Amino acid sequence: MQETIQQKIISLCGSQSELARRLGKNSQTVSVWFRTQVASTEVINASRALEWQVTPHELRPDLYPNPTDGLPSQQA
Repeated sequence: MQETIQQKIISLCGSQSELARRLGKNSQTVSVWFRTQVASTEVINASRALEWQVTPHELRPDLYPNPTDGLPSQQA
């Protein structure tokens, strides 16, 4: 994961442990994500836990190449 995205997540959550708590994961799992990348099965959940302030595209541009990919559709 890019350092700028890590910093953005920390500024939103306060810590890796808080993100883990929001996701119901252990902090070691989130630590691995910070060193490597978010698991493909957890990208949407992570973005949702961050209130979409970090997009799926930011977390995994290889899976979500368009900046709006994976975002919830806007309800009219």
